[in-house]
Amino acid sequence: MEVKATAKTVRVPARKARLVLDLIRGKDVNEAKAICQFTPNNASAVTLKVLKSAIANAKHNNGMDESKLYVKACYANEGMTIKRFMPRAKGSASSIMKRTSHITVVVEER
Repeated sequence: MEVKATAKTVRVPARKARLVLDLIRGKDVNEAKAICQFTPNNASAVTLKVLKSAIANAKHNNGMDESKLYVKACYANEGMTIKRFMPRAKGSASSIMKRTSHITVVVEER
């Protein structure tokens, strides 16, 4: 039985979040926690939070053993894009796209 947790509209681009998610996919949860803690990336803090939430969901809602859990799947989908403008030379403006993502972590017992 698989259990998942999702963080929506996180202010991290999905492309950067996928770099961290690729590191933890298929690993045991303790190893995945360690990887998230020591990866120097803004997305790793959010990923760690979602991973802990998925583990808590598995323990409290489904009575699973934490030592047997592993990361079955994890993915980051594109969220909404916040659009801003920055003034440029000669009275023009350039757009700034502040991208967001939806991060999902799925855990399961071995």
